[in-house]
Amino acid sequence: MRTDTAQPVRLADYRPFPFRLESLALEFDLAPSATRVKARLVVERLSPGPLVLNGERLTLERITLDGRALSPGDYVRDSETLSLDAPEGTFVLETEVVIDPEANTALSGLYLSGGRFCTQCEAEGFRTITFFPDRPDVLTRYTVRIEGPGKWAGRLLSNGNLVEEGVTESGRAFAVWNDPFPKPAYLFALVAGELDQLEDRFVTLSGREVTLRIFVDPGQSARAAYAMDALKRSMTWDEEVYGREYDLDLFMIVAVRDFNFGAMENKGLNIFNSSLLLADEATATDLDFERIESVVAHEYFHNWTGNRITCRDWFQLCLKEGLTVFRDQSFSADQRGAAVQRIKDVRLLRARQFPEDAGPIAHPVRPTSYVKIDNFYTATIYEKGAEVIRMLKTLIGDAAFRSGMDLYFDRHDGEATTVEAFITCFAEKSGKDLTSFFRWYEQAGTPRLTLTSDYFPEKQRLTISLAQTTAATQGQTTKLPVPIPVRLGLLSASGAPLVARLGGIESDEHLLILDKAQAEFVLEGVTERPVLSPLRAFSAPVRLIHDQSAHDLYVRMAADGDLFNRWEAGQILAEALILKRASGHEDELGEERFAAALGRALADESADAAFRALMLSLPSESDLAQAVSGPVDPAALHAARDALRLRISVHLSGQLKRLHHDLQSASEFSPAAADAGRRALRNAVLDMLCATPDGDAASHALGHFRSALTMTDQMGGLLGLMALGGPNFESALETFYTRWKSEPLVIDKWFQVQARDPSETALGRVLGLTAHPEFDARNPNRLRALVLGFASMNPFRFHAEDGSGYRFLTDQIIAVDRINPNVAARLVEPLSGWARYAKPLADKMQGQLQRLFATEGLSRNVSELVGKALGD
Repeated sequence: MRTDTAQPVRLADYRPFPFRLESLALEFDLAPSATRVKARLVVERLSPGPLVLNGERLTLERITLDGRALSPGDYVRDSETLSLDAPEGTFVLETEVVIDPEANTALSGLYLSGGRFCTQCEAEGFRTITFFPDRPDVLTRYTVRIEGPGKWAGRLLSNGNLVEEGVTESGRAFAVWNDPFPKPAYLFALVAGELDQLEDRFVTLSGREVTLRIFVDPGQSARAAYAMDALKRSMTWDEEVYGREYDLDLFMIVAVRDFNFGAMENKGLNIFNSSLLLADEATATDLDFERIESVVAHEYFHNWTGNRITCRDWFQLCLKEGLTVFRDQSFSADQRGAAVQRIKDVRLLRARQFPEDAGPIAHPVRPTSYVKIDNFYTATIYEKGAEVIRMLKTLIGDAAFRSGMDLYFDRHDGEATTVEAFITCFAEKSGKDLTSFFRWYEQAGTPRLTLTSDYFPEKQRLTISLAQTTAATQGQTTKLPVPIPVRLGLLSASGAPLVARLGGIESDEHLLILDKAQAEFVLEGVTERPVLSPLRAFSAPVRLIHDQSAHDLYVRMAADGDLFNRWEAGQILAEALILKRASGHEDELGEERFAAALGRALADESADAAFRALMLSLPSESDLAQAVSGPVDPAALHAARDALRLRISVHLSGQLKRLHHDLQSASEFSPAAADAGRRALRNAVLDMLCATPDGDAASHALGHFRSALTMTDQMGGLLGLMALGGPNFESALETFYTRWKSEPLVIDKWFQVQARDPSETALGRVLGLTAHPEFDARNPNRLRALVLGFASMNPFRFHAEDGSGYRFLTDQIIAVDRINPNVAARLVEPLSGWARYAKPLADKMQGQLQRLFATEGLSRNVSELVGKALGD
């Protein structure tokens, strides 16, 4: 049984650090298995108490206080901290430690990736590098000297400005960096090794020239060109929209192969997972380009929302992440179209965050306790945190929101602050009482918003009744009402905008704000029974309960002026048909009607191709599982969804084939949104064609794959062949592997395609691939592609009746936990929703969680999540 029973950290226990760090000087003498780190801290006492420094897996060689060597009797050390009685006033503490980056498979702290040194210090990795108060409210100025092999000259990188570089008499390269801006330890970065460089320039709004450098594997610099372009567009956008200029003379990004996350915003030296930085049309899909654009922007925007202003403690994590996700979503909306981006953002929210809110790991946007902070880098912090910011902007208006942001930047620059301080800025600038709004940060769970309406033709009056409830979550049995902004549009029976008056304002769209448990709104001057278009642009992260007729939904699907709600109407209709069939009640006429409506949507060339591609995509099996009111039967959902796809494919066969042909393009590649949209539509059309398992579909998929000029189309063809299965798929897999076996990021895609294989041999294939020479569980990208790809993207086969999928995942969690607890913890989520599934699946999932919980030596990361999933 496990013996590690760590006590939780609680928000209520926060106390300011009793010392101020004036400066930190670090010296690194790099060696793979014995890197020597010297640290010189200049410290000032502020209040009584011992000086407690975090430090884990460090071999202490020397420690001095004001030049006097300390003996073990002068300090107290355990496996996680070093503490000592410090003098009054200002003093200097120096330490020298030895660490082993080569053995650091957890990829936290200083480690080796592809023969190069790199760091990941968020959230608590710095404590594995040197002794330091590793908490976000301890800010200081860093000076860093790095020494390594002479061949690495010019490639010894850290935060801030380069002060000096050269080669020592012994032939070792060195570089000295100084960061003039105080920062917490989690923003420290170091990279050293052989790297190629792409360089550019950016002139800021005030005329300063900033040098931009992206460092990549040798021979890969051309693939960083799109990331560089995205960076420059991000810098321009932040100046134009928020008035924020970059503040150093140098901005650097480094791509590394082994990285637990997508990227990290270290001040002036962002470190990226290679998969989110390197791209060209031959090796990266349009989705890769889109994600690179978004993540480059996200990490750059952190310079102000995260770096210049950081978190007082980790409970305030949403203060930097939710806010910055909102900013990067807004940037992407400006780059790629607001409606398409909004649909994609909401799909992600529903796929990742809604299940969190409905499951055992539900927690507020600002949590109140944790065992391992790594486990709170969740969709609730990021995606729901962004939705809360979006609602704030809706409630107070664009002008007050911008004024509030300006005040926040001016008032808290250089500070580690709190969500309360952030919200106060908007309350002051808007003049609104935001006390009840703060409940969005304090309460877990997704509110259920119920909408009913009555129309009185003789009075031309429409009444809208809104009510909200939020289910109890662990530790929160009572939920208070939260302010919910509801954008409501009105349509005529033909789909034309319908004007009404609310509070003296005449419009075809109104903002209703429900700030109590229930309320009624009266709209006057409504000349006919309207078709309601509620929650436009998904104006609040809620589950809308609105019993709307199929007729009204088809009107919205065809003509709603809000494109999000046009797409949403189609999703609601498709979901109802699939769930009805899954329950054993086929609606053949309804399915034919839906297919015909979908055909009309596809034929609407006034709509962007990217939007039409989204219209053609049915709700995923994971989305459907959330919509089921009773126990989930994954096999029934899979069969019902496939049946509707088949119906659509047959009904629209001719139209789909014409579209597939007409959208084929041999023009020069462009990653621009319009071109990517056309490719997205062509691939969505092929996917639907492949719902019909015949030779014609196979011919289209094979031709699509063989003639592909981009990775987007090559993957589209491969996925189509996967859906059909058989020799053509196996041959295409072999062709793909042979062509791309020297490209790790492309081979990740090869693994993930096979993880999604819906055939009966799916698990056997995945098991075989774990023994493939190219599979390496120590590489997070490869592990996620295969293992998480199977567990999260192939629910039909993961939820096999015999429980084999659950056993496989549990085996992988146990094995990976010994290597990288952070990544292992991310694999627990597919098992955590066991209570929603039908028996015997629920029992088998619960059994594997119990097996995990009983595993000897399980990490805190995994045990915390498993315990929550079991309700312990």
